Amino acid sequence: MFGTVTIHQPELKFKDYEIYRSFYCGVCRSLKKHYGPAGQSTLSYDMTFLALLLSALYEPETAEGTTWCVPHPLVKHPLRSNEFVDYAADMNILLAYWQRLDGWKDDRKLRDKVGADALKKAYEKAKEAYPRQAEAVEEYVRELSRCEAENDTNLDTAAGLTGRMLGEIFVCKEDEWAPVLRRVGFYLGKFIYLTDAYEDFDKDKKKGAYNPWNGSGESRAELAEKVREVLNMMMSECCLAFEYLPILTYEDILRNILYAGVWLRCEAAAKEDREAAEKAAAKAEETAADSSSAPESGKEESHDL
Repeated sequence: MFGTVTIHQPELKFKDYEIYRSFYCGVCRSLKKHYGPAGQSTLSYDMTFLALLLSALYEPETAEGTTWCVPHPLVKHPLRSNEFVDYAADMNILLAYWQRLDGWKDDRKLRDKVGADALKKAYEKAKEAYPRQAEAVEEYVRELSRCEAENDTNLDTAAGLTGRMLGEIFVCKEDEWAPVLRRVGFYLGKFIYLTDAYEDFDKDKKKGAYNPWNGSGESRAELAEKVREVLNMMMSECCLAFEYLPILTYEDILRNILYAGVWLRCEAAAKEDREAAEKAAAKAEETAADSSSAPESGKEESHDL
Protein backbone atom coordinates (compact mmCIF):
# COMPACT_ATOMS: atom_id res chain seq x y z
CA MET A 1 0.00 0.00 0.00
CA PHE A 2 3.02 2.28 0.10
CA GLY A 3 3.57 4.98 -2.50
CA THR A 4 0.11 6.53 -2.84
CA VAL A 5 0.08 9.36 -0.30
CA THR A 6 2.63 11.73 -1.75
CA ILE A 7 2.87 15.30 -3.02
CA HIS A 8 2.12 16.64 -6.47
CA GLN A 9 5.37 18.58 -6.75
CA PRO A 10 4.55 20.87 -9.74
CA GLU A 11 1.72 22.44 -7.72
CA LEU A 12 3.74 22.92 -4.54
CA LYS A 13 5.62 26.09 -3.63
CA PHE A 14 9.37 25.69 -3.26
CA LYS A 15 9.34 26.60 0.46
CA ASP A 16 6.58 24.05 1.09
CA TYR A 17 8.51 21.41 -0.80
CA GLU A 18 11.52 22.06 1.45
CA ILE A 19 9.33 21.66 4.53
CA TYR A 20 7.92 18.42 3.16
CA ARG A 21 11.41 17.10 2.45
CA SER A 22 12.50 18.06 5.96
CA PHE A 23 9.78 15.84 7.44
CA TYR A 24 10.67 13.06 5.03
CA CYS A 25 14.30 13.28 6.16
CA GLY A 26 13.12 13.45 9.77
CA VAL A 27 11.22 10.17 9.44
CA CYS A 28 14.26 8.64 7.72
CA ARG A 29 16.58 9.73 10.53
CA SER A 30 14.15 8.44 13.17
CA LEU A 31 13.97 5.03 11.47
CA LYS A 32 17.75 4.78 11.42
CA LYS A 33 18.10 5.97 15.02
CA HIS A 34 15.54 3.57 16.49
CA TYR A 35 15.65 0.62 14.10
CA GLY A 36 18.97 0.74 12.28
CA PRO A 37 19.63 0.42 8.53
CA ALA A 38 16.95 -2.27 8.11
CA GLY A 39 14.36 0.08 9.52
CA GLN A 40 15.63 2.99 7.47
CA SER A 41 15.16 0.94 4.30
CA THR A 42 11.38 0.95 4.89
CA LEU A 43 11.07 4.73 4.52
CA SER A 44 7.90 5.78 2.70
CA TYR A 45 6.16 8.97 1.66
CA ASP A 46 2.90 7.72 3.16
CA MET A 47 4.05 7.99 6.75
CA THR A 48 5.63 11.35 5.99
CA PHE A 49 2.07 12.54 5.43
CA LEU A 50 1.11 11.19 8.86
CA ALA A 51 4.04 12.99 10.48
CA LEU A 52 2.96 16.24 8.82
CA LEU A 53 -0.71 15.79 9.68
CA LEU A 54 -0.14 15.09 13.38
CA SER A 55 2.49 17.82 13.68
CA ALA A 56 0.12 20.32 12.09
CA LEU A 57 -2.74 19.30 14.38
CA TYR A 58 -0.91 19.14 17.71
CA GLU A 59 1.84 21.72 17.01
CA PRO A 60 4.54 20.06 19.16
CA GLU A 61 7.95 21.48 19.85
CA THR A 62 9.89 20.66 16.69
CA ALA A 63 13.65 20.60 16.30
CA GLU A 64 15.05 21.82 13.00
CA GLY A 65 18.47 20.98 11.62
CA THR A 66 20.34 19.57 8.65
CA THR A 67 21.68 16.14 7.82
CA TRP A 68 23.80 14.31 5.28
CA CYS A 69 21.94 11.86 3.09
CA VAL A 70 23.54 8.75 1.54
CA PRO A 71 21.57 9.01 -1.75
CA HIS A 72 22.56 12.71 -2.02
CA PRO A 73 25.90 12.96 -0.21
CA LEU A 74 27.13 16.29 -1.58
CA VAL A 75 24.54 18.58 -0.03
CA LYS A 76 23.12 18.75 3.48
CA HIS A 77 19.36 18.45 3.73
CA PRO A 78 17.04 20.14 6.24
CA LEU A 79 15.17 17.93 8.66
CA ARG A 80 12.53 18.32 11.32
CA SER A 81 12.03 16.00 14.26
CA ASN A 82 9.44 15.74 17.00
CA GLU A 83 7.38 13.10 18.81
CA PHE A 84 5.03 12.66 15.85
CA VAL A 85 7.86 12.16 13.40
CA ASP A 86 9.03 9.35 15.68
CA TYR A 87 5.47 8.01 15.87
CA ALA A 88 5.22 7.97 12.07
CA ALA A 89 8.51 6.04 11.92
CA ASP A 90 7.13 3.46 14.38
CA MET A 91 3.96 3.05 12.30
CA ASN A 92 6.10 2.69 9.19
CA ILE A 93 7.76 -0.34 10.78
CA LEU A 94 4.42 -1.95 11.68
CA LEU A 95 3.19 -1.62 8.10
CA ALA A 96 6.44 -2.45 6.32
CA TYR A 97 6.96 -5.70 8.21
CA TRP A 98 3.60 -7.10 7.17
CA GLN A 99 3.94 -5.75 3.66
CA ARG A 100 7.11 -7.78 3.21
CA LEU A 101 5.50 -10.90 4.67
CA ASP A 102 2.56 -10.42 2.31
CA GLY A 103 4.94 -10.06 -0.63
CA TRP A 104 6.65 -13.31 0.34
CA LYS A 105 3.30 -15.11 0.63
CA ASP A 106 2.00 -13.84 -2.72
CA ASP A 107 5.07 -13.90 -4.97
CA ARG A 108 7.60 -16.00 -3.01
CA LYS A 109 10.29 -13.42 -3.63
CA LEU A 110 13.32 -14.12 -1.47
CA ARG A 111 14.00 -10.41 -0.94
CA ASP A 112 10.63 -10.05 0.82
CA LYS A 113 11.37 -12.99 3.12
CA VAL A 114 14.82 -11.59 3.92
CA GLY A 115 13.32 -8.14 4.45
CA ALA A 116 10.66 -9.44 6.84
CA ASP A 117 13.23 -11.43 8.83
CA ALA A 118 15.42 -8.32 9.10
CA LEU A 119 12.49 -6.33 10.51
CA LYS A 120 11.25 -8.94 12.99
CA LYS A 121 12.93 -7.40 16.05
CA ALA A 122 12.01 -3.89 14.96
CA TYR A 123 8.40 -4.98 14.60
CA GLU A 124 8.33 -6.49 18.08
CA LYS A 125 9.79 -3.28 19.49
CA ALA A 126 7.16 -1.10 17.80
CA LYS A 127 4.42 -3.54 18.80
CA GLU A 128 5.43 -3.34 22.45
CA ALA A 129 5.25 0.45 22.32
CA TYR A 130 1.94 0.58 20.43
CA PRO A 131 -0.08 -2.61 21.08
CA ARG A 132 -3.41 -1.16 19.88
CA GLN A 133 -2.01 -0.16 16.51
CA ALA A 134 -0.10 -3.43 16.13
CA GLU A 135 -3.22 -5.45 16.90
CA ALA A 136 -5.12 -3.42 14.28
CA VAL A 137 -2.49 -4.31 11.67
CA GLU A 138 -2.45 -7.99 12.64
CA GLU A 139 -6.25 -8.21 12.57
CA TYR A 140 -6.20 -6.54 9.16
CA VAL A 141 -3.79 -9.18 7.85
CA ARG A 142 -5.96 -12.02 9.21
CA GLU A 143 -9.21 -10.62 7.85
CA LEU A 144 -7.73 -9.73 4.48
CA SER A 145 -6.45 -13.30 4.08
CA ARG A 146 -9.96 -14.57 4.80
CA CYS A 147 -11.43 -12.09 2.33
CA GLU A 148 -9.02 -13.23 -0.37
CA ALA A 149 -9.66 -16.91 0.34
CA GLU A 150 -13.42 -16.34 -0.06
CA ASN A 151 -12.83 -14.23 -3.19
CA ASP A 152 -15.11 -11.52 -1.81
CA THR A 153 -15.63 -9.02 -4.66
CA ASN A 154 -17.64 -6.57 -2.54
CA LEU A 155 -15.53 -3.42 -2.83
CA ASP A 156 -16.36 -2.30 0.70
CA THR A 157 -15.18 -5.50 2.36
CA ALA A 158 -11.43 -5.50 1.68
CA ALA A 159 -11.25 -1.72 1.33
CA GLY A 160 -13.03 -1.33 4.65
CA LEU A 161 -10.48 -3.58 6.34
CA THR A 162 -7.68 -1.33 5.12
CA GLY A 163 -9.63 1.73 6.20
CA ARG A 164 -10.19 0.50 9.74
CA MET A 165 -6.55 -0.46 10.10
CA LEU A 166 -5.24 2.88 8.85
CA GLY A 167 -7.77 4.69 11.03
CA GLU A 168 -6.13 3.14 14.10
CA ILE A 169 -2.68 4.04 12.79
CA PHE A 170 -3.75 7.68 12.38
CA VAL A 171 -4.86 7.89 16.03
CA CYS A 172 -1.72 8.34 18.08
CA LYS A 173 -3.66 9.09 21.28
CA GLU A 174 -7.27 8.89 22.39
CA ASP A 175 -8.44 12.49 22.69
CA GLU A 176 -11.08 14.81 21.21
CA TRP A 177 -9.52 14.54 17.73
CA ALA A 178 -9.33 10.74 17.66
CA PRO A 179 -12.75 10.23 15.96
CA VAL A 180 -11.89 12.71 13.21
CA LEU A 181 -8.43 11.23 12.63
CA ARG A 182 -9.96 7.76 12.46
CA ARG A 183 -12.33 9.02 9.80
CA VAL A 184 -9.50 10.60 7.78
CA GLY A 185 -7.51 7.36 8.01
CA PHE A 186 -10.53 5.18 7.26
CA TYR A 187 -11.45 6.82 3.97
CA LEU A 188 -7.84 7.34 2.96
CA GLY A 189 -7.19 3.64 3.63
CA LYS A 190 -10.11 2.63 1.44
CA PHE A 191 -8.86 4.94 -1.29
CA ILE A 192 -5.34 3.49 -1.10
CA TYR A 193 -6.53 -0.12 -1.26
CA LEU A 194 -8.85 0.45 -4.22
CA THR A 195 -6.18 2.46 -6.05
CA ASP A 196 -3.67 -0.34 -5.57
CA ALA A 197 -6.21 -2.90 -6.77
CA TYR A 198 -7.02 -0.82 -9.85
CA GLU A 199 -3.34 -0.36 -10.68
CA ASP A 200 -2.66 -4.11 -10.28
CA PHE A 201 -5.84 -5.21 -12.08
CA ASP A 202 -4.25 -6.65 -15.22
CA LYS A 203 -1.37 -8.24 -13.33
CA ASP A 204 -3.71 -9.90 -10.82
CA LYS A 205 -6.05 -11.09 -13.56
CA LYS A 206 -3.14 -12.68 -15.42
CA LYS A 207 -1.92 -14.45 -12.28
CA GLY A 208 -5.40 -15.40 -11.13
CA ALA A 209 -4.82 -13.42 -7.94
CA TYR A 210 -7.53 -11.83 -5.82
CA ASN A 211 -8.69 -8.38 -6.86
CA PRO A 212 -12.04 -6.85 -5.79
CA TRP A 213 -12.46 -5.06 -9.14
CA ASN A 214 -12.54 -8.43 -10.94
CA GLY A 215 -16.19 -8.89 -10.03
CA SER A 216 -17.21 -6.44 -12.75
CA GLY A 217 -15.95 -8.63 -15.60
CA GLU A 218 -14.55 -5.56 -17.35
CA SER A 219 -11.03 -4.70 -18.47
CA ARG A 220 -9.02 -2.12 -16.55
CA ALA A 221 -9.59 0.46 -19.28
CA GLU A 222 -13.34 -0.15 -19.14
CA LEU A 223 -13.27 0.21 -15.36
CA ALA A 224 -11.66 3.67 -15.39
CA GLU A 225 -14.86 5.73 -15.12
CA LYS A 226 -16.33 3.56 -12.38
CA VAL A 227 -13.05 3.58 -10.46
CA ARG A 228 -12.86 7.35 -10.63
CA GLU A 229 -16.41 7.69 -9.32
CA VAL A 230 -15.78 5.36 -6.36
CA LEU A 231 -12.44 6.94 -5.48
CA ASN A 232 -13.98 10.40 -5.65
CA MET A 233 -16.49 9.37 -2.99
CA MET A 234 -13.70 8.03 -0.76
CA MET A 235 -11.58 11.17 -1.00
CA SER A 236 -14.57 13.49 -0.60
CA GLU A 237 -15.26 11.91 2.79
CA CYS A 238 -11.57 11.93 3.70
CA CYS A 239 -11.14 15.60 2.82
CA LEU A 240 -14.36 16.56 4.57
CA ALA A 241 -13.01 15.06 7.79
CA PHE A 242 -9.61 16.66 7.26
CA GLU A 243 -11.14 20.12 6.83
CA TYR A 244 -12.83 19.71 10.22
CA LEU A 245 -9.42 19.64 11.94
CA PRO A 246 -8.12 23.01 13.24
CA ILE A 247 -4.98 23.01 11.11
CA LEU A 248 -3.18 26.27 10.38
CA THR A 249 0.35 24.94 9.83
CA TYR A 250 1.48 23.01 6.76
CA GLU A 251 -2.10 23.19 5.46
CA ASP A 252 -1.01 23.90 1.87
CA ILE A 253 1.22 20.81 1.82
CA LEU A 254 -1.46 18.59 3.31
CA ARG A 255 -4.08 19.82 0.85
CA ASN A 256 -1.66 19.32 -2.03
CA ILE A 257 -1.36 15.68 -1.00
CA LEU A 258 -5.06 15.04 -0.38
CA TYR A 259 -6.44 16.94 -3.35
CA ALA A 260 -3.75 16.16 -5.94
CA GLY A 261 -0.91 13.89 -4.85
CA VAL A 262 -2.99 10.84 -3.97
CA TRP A 263 -4.41 10.76 -7.51
CA LEU A 264 -1.07 10.44 -9.31
CA ARG A 265 -0.97 6.63 -9.43
CA CYS A 266 -4.57 6.31 -10.53
CA GLU A 267 -4.07 8.89 -13.27
CA ALA A 268 -0.87 7.19 -14.41
CA ALA A 269 -2.72 3.87 -14.78
CA ALA A 270 -5.57 5.52 -16.71
CA LYS A 271 -3.08 7.28 -18.98
CA GLU A 272 -1.29 4.01 -19.65
CA ASP A 273 -4.60 2.42 -20.70
CA ARG A 274 -5.51 5.34 -22.95
CA GLU A 275 -2.14 5.21 -24.68
CA ALA A 276 -2.44 1.44 -25.16
CA ALA A 277 -5.93 1.88 -26.61
CA GLU A 278 -4.72 4.60 -28.98
CA LYS A 279 -1.84 2.42 -30.18
CA ALA A 280 -4.18 -0.52 -30.71
CA ALA A 281 -6.63 1.66 -32.66
CA ALA A 282 -3.84 3.08 -34.82
CA LYS A 283 -2.52 -0.41 -35.53
CA ALA A 284 -6.03 -1.61 -36.45
CA GLU A 285 -6.47 1.31 -38.85
CA GLU A 286 -3.09 0.60 -40.41
CA THR A 287 -3.98 -3.08 -40.85
CA ALA A 288 -7.35 -2.19 -42.35
CA ALA A 289 -5.71 0.26 -44.78
CA ASP A 290 -3.17 -2.36 -45.86
CA SER A 291 -5.93 -4.92 -46.41
CA SER A 292 -8.06 -2.57 -48.52
CA SER A 293 -5.12 -1.63 -50.75
CA ALA A 294 -3.95 -5.23 -51.36
CA PRO A 295 -5.28 -7.10 -54.47
CA GLU A 296 -8.06 -9.59 -53.82
CA SER A 297 -6.93 -13.21 -53.58
CA GLY A 298 -7.32 -15.23 -56.81
CA LYS A 299 -7.58 -12.19 -59.06
CA GLU A 300 -4.93 -10.79 -61.34
CA GLU A 301 -4.15 -7.12 -61.27
CA SER A 302 -5.15 -5.31 -64.49
CA HIS A 303 -2.71 -2.99 -66.14
CA ASP A 304 -3.49 -0.25 -68.62
CA LEU A 305 -1.32 -0.38 -71.75
